[in-house]
Amino acid sequence: MIETLFGGLLGGAFRLVPEVLKWLDRKGERGHELATQDKALAFEKPCGAQRMEEIGTGADAAAAWNVGAIETLRAAVRTKGEKTGVRWANALSNSLRLVITSTWFMVLYCVAKTAALVAAIEDGADWCVAILHAWTEADQALWAGVLNFWFLCLTACGRDRGAENGH
Repeated sequence: MIETLFGGLLGGAFRLVPEVLKWLDRKGERGHELATQDKALAFEKPCGAQRMEEIGTGADAAAAWNVGAIETLRAAVRTKGEKTGVRWANALSNSLRLVITSTWFMVLYCVAKTAALVAAIEDGADWCVAILHAWTEADQALWAGVLNFWFLCLTACGRDRGAENGH
């Protein structure tokens, strides 16, 4: 009976030995993997610091460019109404926005809408229907925007100042 008990214990011990060896092997593998990761991390730290420095330098350059752009815009707005000393250049500068709005928007837009209206009427459309289709809500919004721009500019700039600046 003792031999049976002794055989059972030896069998159990021999069965546990491979499991203990596997556990020790895994522990060694984990330790090796941890050491490898530590070395990789130590190697990546300087690379990461260098990359962060590059990003910081790029952000500083972008911020400096943005500050420069804003300062340029401020200078342009500040000097918008200043006289240059050349009479024809002042006149051109003062009338530029009015001329562009008048010719490109009011004249050409009206010509295009009139041409569309005439073409519709010549194709046999009724006057009322042609006008309703030619003058849409988008056209009304566009005209309202342009007129509001000019009237609000006159109001905001003052009538005298708006007249001298060509608004």
